[in-house]
Amino acid sequence: MRTRLTILCFAALLIAACSRPSDVRRALTKQLDTYPESALQDVYKTFYQDRFGPGHMITDTAAMRDYLLDELQAAFGDSVPNPYYEPTGAQGRFVRVYLRGIQEGLITAEQLFDAFVRSAEPVAQPTTSWADEWASIVSELTAEELMWLDRDTTQADLNLAAEMNRAVHHSNAYRQAYHPRYRIVEKTIFEQELRPKLDAHLPVR
Repeated sequence: MRTRLTILCFAALLIAACSRPSDVRRALTKQLDTYPESALQDVYKTFYQDRFGPGHMITDTAAMRDYLLDELQAAFGDSVPNPYYEPTGAQGRFVRVYLRGIQEGLITAEQLFDAFVRSAEPVAQPTTSWADEWASIVSELTAEELMWLDRDTTQADLNLAAEMNRAVHHSNAYRQAYHPRYRIVEKTIFEQELRPKLDAHLPVR
């Protein structure tokens, strides 16, 4: 009797675990709910950033600093405010820190740029290839979601990009709808150096 009860309990736990949404599924749902103008390449981008961070972007630090200042000037004309920050992908190993915090005087451009550059240092990569990881992410999407998202850059294009560990841009629709102006910062650097400053606007409880 006890053995049967143990088996039943184990089965119930297994069913509950299987019915629980995965971290990937939760991240996908949040992406599509928060950014309904997303295309498949925007989904690819957030998971790619979560795995690789900003290292692929840093080639010339002086040029990158100038670009940040130019982008900051352009951000003042944006009509839709971005959040202050949000995690990337399913694991949140990196954080998108939006320029809004600079605009509102919570952090400086130099603080964000310094954190961004230091976040580009090589990070340990999972043993699973990025192409396999991307295929697993796509498998979490429903057929309807894939049909909805598969525009601008097709799934075949993104599969090829994944094979080459290549980054992609945001889709045109995403850029037009959300004006995404941010820099990628490693989670620990963000939590220790930037989040306390960005959270300073929150009311004290």
